[in-house]
Amino acid sequence: MQEQSKKRIGIGLIGCGGRGSALGQQIDQLKVEGESVDIAAVCDIYQPRLERAAAQWSAKPYRSSVDLVRDSNVDAVIIATPDRLHVFQTIEAAQEHKHVYCEKPLTHWQQIGKATEMVQAVKRSGIVFQLGAQRLSDKTWKQATEIIRNGGIGKPVHVQMGYFLHGVIGDAGMPIDDPKAQSGPSLDWIAFQADAPPHPFTVSRFFRWRLYMDYSGGPCTDNDVHFLILLLRALGVSFPKNVVALGGIYTYNDGEREIPDTFDMIAQYPENISVTFLGTYGNDHGVETAVRGTEGTFILPTAETIVAQVEPQSGSKNPRRALGIDNAGREHMLNFLHCVRTQEKPVGDIDLAYFGARQN
Repeated sequence: MQEQSKKRIGIGLIGCGGRGSALGQQIDQLKVEGESVDIAAVCDIYQPRLERAAAQWSAKPYRSSVDLVRDSNVDAVIIATPDRLHVFQTIEAAQEHKHVYCEKPLTHWQQIGKATEMVQAVKRSGIVFQLGAQRLSDKTWKQATEIIRNGGIGKPVHVQMGYFLHGVIGDAGMPIDDPKAQSGPSLDWIAFQADAPPHPFTVSRFFRWRLYMDYSGGPCTDNDVHFLILLLRALGVSFPKNVVALGGIYTYNDGEREIPDTFDMIAQYPENISVTFLGTYGNDHGVETAVRGTEGTFILPTAETIVAQVEPQSGSKNPRRALGIDNAGREHMLNFLHCVRTQEKPVGDIDLAYFGARQN
């Protein structure tokens, strides 16, 4: 209660599409629950979205994120824009000493050099940075991380994970707000492209940007990173020494898609741990997550399961343990707000986010 009674946190919402709106609604719910927080300003390069968001939250509208972060009523920003814009908007916020909650991935896969600048800007400013990889706040993985790091399964040696989906709701299924939309005063196409190779405006490129390699990385950066970053934390590793990957467009070859719908990867780490990640959008029959150690195995049957377990190796004296799953998204935002008030390190801090970006 003492923490909640402290100064209100004014949030600037940068990117008011589907994901940004969902995070804004999460802020609303936390406010109802007693958190001293609200949406003070909103920013979007597409005027209809900006107007809707400004009306929904009675917030000051901005067409430019540079102007939003200079607003004295904004203490922290939520960045929910396409991947290429994350690095620029985070650096802008850091320069104005505004805390950042940035949706994954840290940057676009072609911007690894700029990601280093992003990390330096965050550390130089001393702001709190939280990567929007919400499963990092999942109670199951918190417990699993403690067990694995404390030797509960012995030395980790082999990991399997996967993300399987039947359908394309995350990319080709992204809603098109206006099929007749055009680049111009109400849609800043130049700002959208950022440092990408320039292309003529198309409705699909703007509204369904996850289909295109210039703005997205496909399954690896859109979905797989949610799970891979959990492993980085649990295993205490950073960069792999060898990576092999393959995949392609196996199912949804509609003429627009550039990113793969199937992606498999094997990574070998200097700590002598092998990680296999499998996935496709063509079938939703998944594989269990298994972190195999010399003394036992952490098992999560599916991504939607509500119970995970630690299974001891044959002959091991370690006990079998069951772990529950909680509301990770809510807890992740609460962790960010807590750290803004206390200056503690959040669960999705900038170093972990950087390691995750370098895997993809």
